[in-house]
Amino acid sequence: MDYLTLFILAVALSFDSFAVSIGCGFSRQSIQFKEALKVAFSLGFFQGMMPVVGWLIGTSIKSYITRFDHWLAFILLLILGIRMIKESGSCDADEEVTHKFTNREILTMSVGTSIDALIVGLSFAFLRTNILEAAVVIGVITSTISMFGMLIGKKSGNHLGSKAEILGGLILIAIGLKILLEHMFEHGILSF
Repeated sequence: MDYLTLFILAVALSFDSFAVSIGCGFSRQSIQFKEALKVAFSLGFFQGMMPVVGWLIGTSIKSYITRFDHWLAFILLLILGIRMIKESGSCDADEEVTHKFTNREILTMSVGTSIDALIVGLSFAFLRTNILEAAVVIGVITSTISMFGMLIGKKSGNHLGSKAEILGGLILIAIGLKILLEHMFEHGILSF
């Protein structure tokens, strides 16, 4: 996977965390930098580690599905993108968001927003991807975007969260389509 695609994928994966971060900033207008950093680090850590777990699972079954791995990557990213778009409407901008920021709450938010990264990790097993590099890029980008999300939420409220999730879903679908089309061109199924 090239660096630009990895960067775009990392940004798309971070949109769930971004939406949650906006809600965190909105619900806790008095959030301190240290607390925001703890939340952002946790979100980024889990978002970066879940692809590794998915990659480990994927590499263990790769030999069984190499003939249709490109289709699997496409379908997983398509389903994930559609799910993000559908879930984007579930956050009401006027609804009061309450995050307590206890360790348990932070862990719950982190795992909940990183399940999609586990699925992406499965697709990494079938692509030429340096998993450690991908994990670091995804984790750092998610942490950074999460910090910005909390600042935005603190300043403006949580109405931007659903738009970010829609954009993230569309990007994941586009990357899945790119993977499928690259495979088809590479193997002469499609040509210009």
